[in-house]
Amino acid sequence: MKKLILMVMLIAPTTLFAQKFGHVDSQSIMQSLPEISKIRGELEAKAKEYENELQAMQTELTRKAEEYEKQKSTMSATKQQETEANLQEMYQKIQQQYQANQQELQKLENEKMAPVFTKVRNAIQNVGKNGNYTYIFEAGAPLYVGTASKDLTQEVQTEIKKLK
Repeated sequence: MKKLILMVMLIAPTTLFAQKFGHVDSQSIMQSLPEISKIRGELEAKAKEYENELQAMQTELTRKAEEYEKQKSTMSATKQQETEANLQEMYQKIQQQYQANQQELQKLENEKMAPVFTKVRNAIQNVGKNGNYTYIFEAGAPLYVGTASKDLTQEVQTEIKKLK
């Protein structure tokens, strides 16, 4: 009888404190969402629009630079300096526009992706709560995943479909 009580006392803490671990492949989850391809399309369209604007500005700068080179010999020194300053200003404007476009694209991507990230995070949390998991890790980060860790990627994808 004493052995039975001793055995129960030794086993009870391990069962009371048993932890469940899971992992998900968030890249796979994100790629499976239809919203992602729509967002990518919108971002690519905006990037193309910005690229066309910059290309037009670059073409205009090239045209004016060629025109300047042709007329340089007949211009006064003052006119040459003024034209060179204008060309330099145009070049700087193109550089500033490029940087502004990059920042705007990043901001747009963040705005459009935020609801998707929230949706995935909520689905992971729901799976974690429903499955009584202690931790759910990103599959791409750990150096080792043992047999005690369950791949929850499919469950999260199913949960996302429920959230729609």
